[in-house]
Parts: sequence; C-alpha cells; structure tokens
Amino acid sequence: MALYMSFPVAIFYLFNQPQYFEDWVVKMRRELYPPAHKMHREDIDKCIKKLHEKKEKELLKALEEEDGKAE
Repeated sequence: MALYMSFPVAIFYLFNQPQYFEDWVVKMRRELYPPAHKMHREDIDKCIKKLHEKKEKELLKALEEEDGKAE
C-alpha cells in the first residue's frame, strides 16, 4: 500500500522540478509571444491613430447632419 501511494508522489516530485522544463517553457513562450520590434509597434500605433481619426471624422459628420436636420 505504501508503494501504491508513494509512487505517484515520487513521480510528481521528480518530473515537476523546474530545471527539467524551464528551458522548454522559455522556448515556447518566445515562440508564442515573440518580443515586439519597435518598428512594428510604431506601425501599429500609426494604424490605430488613423482609425481613431477616421472614426472621429465620421462622428463629427454625423453630428453636423443631425444638427442640420434639427434646425
């Protein structure tokens, strides 16, 4: 009975040591979430800014139309 209960605990202890899977975790993290390049981040920020400006222009146009109809 002691072997039956100690075997899973021992296996869990042996295979869950950080040194066994630390390299694997770091490698997978870099594959899934690569470090962002500054140039890519600037392009994304520019695109977001353009979208916000476009949406703001559309809202202003819609408000002007509503204001024109109300008069």
